[in-house]
Amino acid sequence: MSIPSAEEFEKLASFYLGRQFDLARGELLDSLLMYDAKDLCTHAMCVGMTGSGKTGLCLSLLEEAGIDGIPAICVDPKGDLANLLLTFPDLAPEDFLPWLEQADATRHGLSLEEYAARMANRWREGLQSWGQSADRIRRFRDSVDIAVYTPGSNIGLPMTVLKSLEAPSADSIDDLEAISDQVTGTVSALLTLLGLECDPLVSPEHILISSILIDQWRQGIHVGLGNLIRLIASPPIERVGVIDLDSFMPPNERSKLAMRLNNLLASPAFAPWLEGDALSIDRLLYRDDGRPKISILSIAHLTESERMFFVTILLHEMVAWMRRQNGTSSLRSIFYMDEVAGYFPPVANPPSKPPMLTLLKQARAYGLGVTLATQNPVDLDYKGLSNIGTWFLGRLQTERDKARVLEGLEGAAATTGHAFDRSAMEQTLAGLGNRVFLMNNVHDDGPVTFQTRWAMSYLAGPMARGQISDLMQAERDARVAAESARRDKDRQSIGETAPSQERPMVPAGIREVFLGATKRPARNTRLVYRPGLLGRASMHFIRSSADLDLWKDSVRLVSGDDQLPKDLWESSWILPNDAETSRDPDAGFGFTTLPDAMVGKGGYRSFKSKLKDYLYRHCFITLYKCPPLKGYAPGGCGERDARLHFKQLMREHRDLETERLREKFDRKIQSLEKKIRTAEDRVDREASQYETAARSTWLSAASSVIGAFMGGRRGGVTTVARGFNRASQQKDDVRRAEDALRLLKDDMRELETEFRDARDELIDALDFDQMELETVDIPPRKSDLKTDEIVIAWCPWEVDEGGDATPLFDFEHAS
Repeated sequence: MSIPSAEEFEKLASFYLGRQFDLARGELLDSLLMYDAKDLCTHAMCVGMTGSGKTGLCLSLLEEAGIDGIPAICVDPKGDLANLLLTFPDLAPEDFLPWLEQADATRHGLSLEEYAARMANRWREGLQSWGQSADRIRRFRDSVDIAVYTPGSNIGLPMTVLKSLEAPSADSIDDLEAISDQVTGTVSALLTLLGLECDPLVSPEHILISSILIDQWRQGIHVGLGNLIRLIASPPIERVGVIDLDSFMPPNERSKLAMRLNNLLASPAFAPWLEGDALSIDRLLYRDDGRPKISILSIAHLTESERMFFVTILLHEMVAWMRRQNGTSSLRSIFYMDEVAGYFPPVANPPSKPPMLTLLKQARAYGLGVTLATQNPVDLDYKGLSNIGTWFLGRLQTERDKARVLEGLEGAAATTGHAFDRSAMEQTLAGLGNRVFLMNNVHDDGPVTFQTRWAMSYLAGPMARGQISDLMQAERDARVAAESARRDKDRQSIGETAPSQERPMVPAGIREVFLGATKRPARNTRLVYRPGLLGRASMHFIRSSADLDLWKDSVRLVSGDDQLPKDLWESSWILPNDAETSRDPDAGFGFTTLPDAMVGKGGYRSFKSKLKDYLYRHCFITLYKCPPLKGYAPGGCGERDARLHFKQLMREHRDLETERLREKFDRKIQSLEKKIRTAEDRVDREASQYETAARSTWLSAASSVIGAFMGGRRGGVTTVARGFNRASQQKDDVRRAEDALRLLKDDMRELETEFRDARDELIDALDFDQMELETVDIPPRKSDLKTDEIVIAWCPWEVDEGGDATPLFDFEHAS
């Protein structure tokens, strides 16, 4: 068995997962197991008991995706996936040392340092035996960014899903089925977190919150949890169905529900759920600079109810993100979930099940590949699993597990119209060993048995809390430094405007609102409302040649310190479109006075006119064009999203050209292989004939010699001579057949070289990172520019003992 070269497995859009395995003889074959990335669009399931090698296979799949620039979101209930961060290009013992246990070293009679050297050498030899080098590890690390998020905890990178229950896009708000599924799942998860097991069809709590969310979402309003508490106590609806609100759920019952949710949010134990990055699928898949990510969402530290809550919200976000994408036949991204049993059961209907089923049924059309893994297939809905096209099957624990897997395979085969031999599959499953898997891919002619390759990541086992914390410490420190720098930039002196507990009078006829705080104030700081001018506008951007017809909303805030800035809106801040405002102030805040320019009513008409003029002159939509692809990115997206758009188009083009290239060379290769097989048969036949002729000739010669001694006929000598002549001719035939076979094999090598050259040329031609984008700035159409009345916005700030003020709300500085 030969060691494969990088040229064999570094193929375009193919994942190197291992080598084919002869189950009958128990030996590896030379043929590599190359998995077409596009096949993952029809999803994959990996099944195997503990010790089967399931984790190594799944990590290898994610490694291959990372090398190919495919991002992934991974849900990790056990802590295994953080091993993807244990990739050591230098393969030095000191790299392995922190991740080894003294007990393991002692068991082998070694010191920890000696054991580290042994493991480093073992990993180096293991990788080399599969044709992988340190350069491939380095390539993986350079191709993708890996981060471990820990929702509800700061063990890794903190993440919150509670800042906002975002309204669906305008395109999907009329999809009643989709909205119903999203509301039902979100509310069920939230009530589960509160310890309430509620039936969506009969529970007053569930129906009330669902009705509130639908009402707000239809208005395009994102509902923060703080605002949801207020809306529960005082709903914006008068009826639920045909029954008036108070009869459906009395005010005291609503107050109890609101108080229960408020107590949860106010609990110190719940504080970590409110910290960290807001859940964003785009941010989990790509960094701000467009680099793909493998985002590991570790939930091992959560309770069962918290896990269900988080996974349900995540799955609904995945569905919403999926529906915003353009359709594609190429793999765009991966959603991977380990130990999926419990979230997709066969009979029960937990809130996580409907969105998971939606992903399995619809995600393939959007290039999202769903990959699931489990030890217990008997606990999964096999009817739902019939939507999965690729099965990686390792050793199974029980006959029930085998029966459930066979049911899923049979269902998948029936869906695609493929034949399914249940008895043969059952026999194969019974013979699988460690790291040996059966791959049943509906896109292939039949199942293949293979052994997984050596993982580039060091498989240290499930990560403990402290280990995950150590892995993410550098990233956390970088984020703290960046946040500190941002706060320093945003921090302003309160100046000589002293806070007062008295709320200033505003001009008659001018509306005032109170901006909601999105950040927790520090200890021992004063809370103060500072005034600002808040303007909302809608801009219309049109460019027919780029298929651009886009309305864009903008919310601007001018901070009013002692006085308004002279350039006014040029100094404005950009607020999120879903920034929460209320009619009443929060308790505990003082007020600063209004600047002179905001005291009189007359200036507000001028403020509005200046806002409209500023937006027309300074706010543009930048269109991005990629000349080789002849087209624009969707209007309204930034450079990062434009690059991702063109990168996906390039991947689709690459997959199409690769398929054509493979078809072209496959025909030639199959023709040559047929000729080679014919030539090999001819060599065997000629060699057999030569051996027969030679043996016959030597027998004739021996017979003639014996006959001559015995006084027999002498004519046998002539016969022997003719026999030697025929044997010589047969030998020449063998040599000519071998020469012909050698020439055919030379042709095959030349064809393989030609294919590699064509493939490399295609890779170079489609190297998107080397391409420059052209830009065009489009101003808003002036006649369509709409601005609302300017209002006074009281903005929450905190003031420390030194008099420095820091905003407690989110905003961006205008460019």
